[in-house]
Amino acid sequence: MNLELLESFGQNYPEEFDGALDCVSIAITCAFNRHGTLLAVGCNDGRIVVWDFLTRGIAKIISAHVHPVCTLCWSRDGHKLLSAATDNTVSVWDVVEGECDKTYRFPSPILKVQFHPRYRTQFLVCPMKHPAVKMEIDGKHSVIPLDDDSDLNIVASYDRRGTNIYTGNAKGRILVFSVSDLKLLASFRVTTGTLNTTAIKSIEFARRGSCFLVNSADRIIRVYECGEVLACGKDGEPEPVQKLQDLVNKTLWKKCCFSGDGEYIVAGSARQHSLYMWEKSVGNLVKILHGTKGELLLDVVWHPVRPIIASISSGLVSIWAQNQVENWSAFAPDFKELDENVEYEERESEFDIEDEDKEKEETKGPYDEDIEVDVTAIEPIQAFVSSDEEDEDDDALLYLQVTPEIDEPEEGWPSTTDTNAPEDQSQNEKKRGHSQSSNAPSPKKKRTKSQEISILHQKVGTKS
Repeated sequence: MNLELLESFGQNYPEEFDGALDCVSIAITCAFNRHGTLLAVGCNDGRIVVWDFLTRGIAKIISAHVHPVCTLCWSRDGHKLLSAATDNTVSVWDVVEGECDKTYRFPSPILKVQFHPRYRTQFLVCPMKHPAVKMEIDGKHSVIPLDDDSDLNIVASYDRRGTNIYTGNAKGRILVFSVSDLKLLASFRVTTGTLNTTAIKSIEFARRGSCFLVNSADRIIRVYECGEVLACGKDGEPEPVQKLQDLVNKTLWKKCCFSGDGEYIVAGSARQHSLYMWEKSVGNLVKILHGTKGELLLDVVWHPVRPIIASISSGLVSIWAQNQVENWSAFAPDFKELDENVEYEERESEFDIEDEDKEKEETKGPYDEDIEVDVTAIEPIQAFVSSDEEDEDDDALLYLQVTPEIDEPEEGWPSTTDTNAPEDQSQNEKKRGHSQSSNAPSPKKKRTKSQEISILHQKVGTKS
């Protein structure tokens, strides 16, 4: 599929409901992989359902947790999946095998988990009533310093390339730390029209560009530029690029995120199943999508490449997309769509053996036959490559193999080999004895011991 042709000349945001995904159990949270080919859905019974988003079919079901899954995140290459449940556990999963690599237990419920944008050996955890923690796969962890020991309602996020960590607290203060040594680089306070501060609910970064949004308790979504925030330094006063809000209903926002190209922002209402979309460059409201009345919204994610939004309410994943209109004139410019049958008038030279217009074609300029067209080189798709990279990730996991369901054999199908197979198999097993049992892997699922993570509070400017 040529993604360059998917970009329409008109609007690039979804306009209507395009079906729902039923995960059998109640869906709570969801996340797209980096290429948008797989959608992971965390459910109320602890399972993670991985959907093949192109076929809209279930590719894999991972029995992950005992308690409900509250947050999910894919690694950059798509081979690992990070999940957190309401029993204070965080697990790293191998998506292909469906096995758990590591499990960590925290002292409080988890608000958010996020893989490092570039490395799958590092991730960020935001426990409730505790400071954010930068984790390594081997269990080593570093606590992100606090601005004030008394305020522990912390939200945190990596920036687009994973060089810095942005944290926000309930007093409206946002701190920027370098990932390598957790050194404070910049800080500022989000204030309302007066000197009153407002609590930070979430921080989200765009996949393209250097913007990030801050969802605060005063029901205003502020968009900032990373370069300006870092240039202002500590205790700076950067001005937001845009301020987005619902002026009529004063809606409180449940979840906000950028579009794949970073040109649009979608926000889900905390009161009902409604999605508001703004254009980032202008700040105008372009579309409002309404779901079923009376439903509460739980999560919203935008497809990384295409104008598609997935939202969760009432245990179902709703898909919102553009209305695709077939334009046949794009294939044949002289094509005309008819409402009724019309008698065709044959041209005089339509079926002539000799072409009368041949001389006219020869009078045209000479065709340059020396141009060589390269048909072997594969150019990287710009939608999947960051600005500081040249090639795509060849090891990325795009699709999962699905085991086909074998129906019962038809009548008359030869079954001689099937009748002898169990007897031969049992004899072979008796002959092999202990040798086979020792070499073959056990059918039981391996259990990983959970590693306890203790969090010591650390204030900005003090050494741990």
